[in-house]
Amino acid sequence: MNWSDFANAAPELAAYGAERLNGRVAYLATTQKDGAPRVHPVTPIIGQGHFFLFMEPTSPKGKDLQRDGRYQIHCAMSDSTGESGEFWCAGRAKLMDDETSRTLAAQIGYQPKPHYILFELDVERAQSIVYQDEPVRTMWKKDAA
Repeated sequence: MNWSDFANAAPELAAYGAERLNGRVAYLATTQKDGAPRVHPVTPIIGQGHFFLFMEPTSPKGKDLQRDGRYQIHCAMSDSTGESGEFWCAGRAKLMDDETSRTLAAQIGYQPKPHYILFELDVERAQSIVYQDEPVRTMWKKDAA
């Protein structure tokens, strides 16, 4: 489901996720050809109901996603206290090679180099952890919505 559908199904969690991910460094996990995990720093773009990633066409993460679209992404932490909280989500990425998607993603706030490739990420699962006196976890899963 796209970000808009996720936001309709879990509005508070999606708003928190957008706050923690949009335009910030996050860590993308992909699966290598041999099945091993690979982690990459990325800067997601969230807006107008979409969840996008631009990247170099030679990037290992792009090759991973083109072969096996499964991903998981986790926000960066502001410090070791965890005070800023955590957000992660997982789903499938799809290569977007149409000009309409590229233009929309660029309008949201990132001007890519012309040769960059674009992926849209669907959300199937998401979780946040906010550290108060005790950790407060919020979980959402597409099938359970």
